[in-house]
Amino acid sequence: MSAVGTAVLLAAAPAGRGRAMDAASVLPALAAVPPGILTGTAAATVVELADPLDPQTVLTRLRAAAASPGPLVVCLAGQLHLDRRQRLPHLALARTTPATLRYTALPWHWLAGELGVRPPGTTTVVADLAADPEVWQCLAAAPGLLHLGPGPLLHARVVPAPRRGEPATPEYLRARAELWRSGVRLSPEAAHAEAAARAVAVAPVPEPVFLTPTPAPPPARAGAAAPAPPTRTPSTPRPSRVPVAGSAPAAARVPRPAPVPAIPPAYAPATPPAPAPAAAAGAAAPVDPHPAILAAAMAGRHGEAAAVAAAWEHDALRRHGPRSVEAVHWTEVRADLARLAGEPARSCELWLAAAEARLGMLQRADDPDVEGAVDRAHHQWEHIEDPARARALGPTLVDLRRRVPGRRPGALAALTRRMT
Repeated sequence: MSAVGTAVLLAAAPAGRGRAMDAASVLPALAAVPPGILTGTAAATVVELADPLDPQTVLTRLRAAAASPGPLVVCLAGQLHLDRRQRLPHLALARTTPATLRYTALPWHWLAGELGVRPPGTTTVVADLAADPEVWQCLAAAPGLLHLGPGPLLHARVVPAPRRGEPATPEYLRARAELWRSGVRLSPEAAHAEAAARAVAVAPVPEPVFLTPTPAPPPARAGAAAPAPPTRTPSTPRPSRVPVAGSAPAAARVPRPAPVPAIPPAYAPATPPAPAPAAAAGAAAPVDPHPAILAAAMAGRHGEAAAVAAAWEHDALRRHGPRSVEAVHWTEVRADLARLAGEPARSCELWLAAAEARLGMLQRADDPDVEGAVDRAHHQWEHIEDPARARALGPTLVDLRRRVPGRRPGALAALTRRMT
């Protein structure tokens, strides 16, 4: 046993008729497990989220847990629904309805973005999920739909959401809790197999999917290859390919920056950050990661693209520090990936961070890279549909607009009018 660990117990499902998984029923069993047993450490902190209401609150708690240096275990019970506009899975929360999914549920790729940057071997996610028919179909066609990035280990059971009657029960996660409490020490793979067998025996459901991933190595050692998707057993028939909805933004109400590709070279600095060097002289040069990331995003695999980009950003931070061209480059890549995923608030937040970082690197306010970052943050801010999120990001944007007015007059005045 080593440093202090963190365990997050997250059980979430809509209230009323929309509840397809009795998620909270497993919390007493999980809470009865000593925290140190959950994380494999001498001491551990437990964060319990029972039927949370707001995705931003969940994101904040997950982000804080992910920032801890010790081992992290996330126990997750809930139900998945598909955002029909972007074809992205979301974890439903207490107030989620089909009409409000994009604003009241937690996007799965937010989870991937927070956990995917942690060092390999430090993060485990144990999940028991019910999937609505659209997510179920997508999972059959693309087992990597729930990929969390190169570092985390995901062991999960996914069952089809019942169409009517009693909601599903998290028997797989309950079995994992029983194994933890029993004191039997099993490898993660063995514990997953045992819990899966017990869940099938207690609550047989038609063709459950059990996800058992193989972690990918960190990008510095693996070049740009995208992480291997999880395996799924048993196999189910693969339906026809699911079309991916377009992600072109609506017309802006402020001067719009010139169109740019989703991935560099448009955002690349004068000297683009090079991929990690080969391990030995004469070894093959690492592959540029940008094409693989862009291909994943354009295919609708936004969570996978965001997780790989975040892992490269984490590596740039480790190698070069936060005030480096390499690190800000990857922040800008992630910002545009958020735009492609239809997340203007997240995109705005990242563009603001990129602009602040460039100013912190003593780049001039009229530098095209600085102006471009602020212009794009402003443009994405105009597309935020949640008033609370727009108000939260507005003051930072106003402050940046005062320092970086840009090349088109009236942007600051338009922003202040909109804020009032």
